[in-house]
Amino acid sequence: MALAVPGSAALSSAARAADADAAVNGGFESGLSPWTCTAGTTVTSPVHSGSSALQATPQGSDNAQCAQMVSVKPNSQYTLAGWVRGSYVYLGASGTGTTDVSTWTQSAPDWQKLATTFTTGANTTKVTIYTHGWYGTGAYYADDVSLVGPGGGTTTQPPTVPTGLKTGTVTATSVALSWTPVTGATGYAVYRDGVKVQSASGTSATVSGLNPSTAYAFQVTATNDAGESARSATVTATTPARSDGGGSTQLPAHALVGYLHASFANGSGYTRMADVPDSWDVIDLAFGEPTSVTSGDIRFNRCPVSECPNVESDADFKAAIKAKQAAGKKVLISIGGQNGQVQLTTTAARDAFVSSVSKIIDQYGLDGLDIDFEGHSLSLNTGDTDFKNPTTPVIVNLISALKTLKAKYGAKFVLTMAPETFFVQNGYQFYGSGKWGGQDPRCGAYLPVIHALRDDLTLLHVQDYNSGPIMGLDNQYHSMGGADFHIAMTDMLLTGFPVAGDAGNVFPPLRPDQVAIGMPASVNAGNGYVAPAEVTKTLDCLTKKTNCGSYPTHGTWPALRGLMTWSVNWDRFAGWEFQRTFDSYFG
Repeated sequence: MALAVPGSAALSSAARAADADAAVNGGFESGLSPWTCTAGTTVTSPVHSGSSALQATPQGSDNAQCAQMVSVKPNSQYTLAGWVRGSYVYLGASGTGTTDVSTWTQSAPDWQKLATTFTTGANTTKVTIYTHGWYGTGAYYADDVSLVGPGGGTTTQPPTVPTGLKTGTVTATSVALSWTPVTGATGYAVYRDGVKVQSASGTSATVSGLNPSTAYAFQVTATNDAGESARSATVTATTPARSDGGGSTQLPAHALVGYLHASFANGSGYTRMADVPDSWDVIDLAFGEPTSVTSGDIRFNRCPVSECPNVESDADFKAAIKAKQAAGKKVLISIGGQNGQVQLTTTAARDAFVSSVSKIIDQYGLDGLDIDFEGHSLSLNTGDTDFKNPTTPVIVNLISALKTLKAKYGAKFVLTMAPETFFVQNGYQFYGSGKWGGQDPRCGAYLPVIHALRDDLTLLHVQDYNSGPIMGLDNQYHSMGGADFHIAMTDMLLTGFPVAGDAGNVFPPLRPDQVAIGMPASVNAGNGYVAPAEVTKTLDCLTKKTNCGSYPTHGTWPALRGLMTWSVNWDRFAGWEFQRTFDSYFG
């Protein structure tokens, strides 16, 4: 019997005899594998058939998409169908090589079938099928998803478990791995400490972005169109210490970083440079600000006497900076802040940024630069989805400007960054406006800058304050106010994470000597203050793996560089509590 679909010619029974369902686990009877879901789970009720179905819940700017890539044949017609339930539920296919298709229902209080057809292009061998809901409309359900058409060489069983996994060359930041080929495998996945970190087409891979002097455990799986094998036996490797000691900026093993209100006064009062205690290893002058948002022309204006009656003269200020440097301290100009929006939209703005920042550094004899871009300074253009290869001008121009400054001043140039969690760790869930649009384009926007400059970056101290809840690597949301938040946020930087949930696009970990934890100095300084006992718990867990709470860390990092705070002034106002906590812990 011929099968006809609306808008297409009937297919002969001879053609249909070769047709097969290319979708794997379309009934969700085997959990979510090989589907990739941003916010999905399997449930036992309601179901259309069998014992399981998909439930996915859109939240915020996430439409709760579940997708899988399937093998197809070129120049062939396919019918995509599935049963859905809920409001504004979509079913579609992308990467068809011709016209991508989708169909949807506005409301399906009970199970409703959706179906659409497409023809693959002349060179198309893979397509992505997906289902998703709509923003803020509640949970939707899907079951019995199928893609019927000519078989694309799919298999019915995942490959066997790889054997022979062994380590090769081990450096301070990488481990080479190899294993025995698996019959029927079309690819392999590499796991580090239980987290998938990369894919491989052959039987070897090098895992990079590791921390020196750190033990790691590795496993590998084999994959094909039918799914993924179980994980192999574990091999371990310990990276050696860096031969260069972690850089040439001559910071102490554990450093205390603080912002000094140098251009303004507030309720904390003005603190002279000479009055900053010796405990502070890096002093960030807050702030250099642009003449306009897009000019790139940065100016640093010291606090006037009318606003700061006890401000020192320029000569005394410069002399105090030299005295700090003679004592081994680093003094940087911090660009941006809450009110200093900086958008390098053009190459002219980029060049003005380099020129004007250089003038400030030279005028005051500073050691380097801190990037504290907040608000709308950084965002990603639509379609800019690869943090390793950004295309957005404000991102590309900032990276270029910072590389130019680093090259100009040399190895001793100190480069630090103080992004908010929204621009870094939030990239675990969302990146830019997303592949299908609709997200806040600032999500994860610092990631391409950090990644491009990771070899030049002295310190990253993310602001673990003034933050909303952020999902950690345990896929749970963490909120400010206790050690758990700082542990989860820092673990993400030191472990690395898949960007926007894409296991094939992993942001590699930073070295522990590149990471300091940003905290407010007092309840007056910002939302998210934690008491000294919580600071101690945070450091114990991350550097000793003791005194941990519920969050499962992925390593132990005794070389964690230290702490950052907003601000020196607010800490002085609070009786130097933050400084004393740091001194008592690190000695």
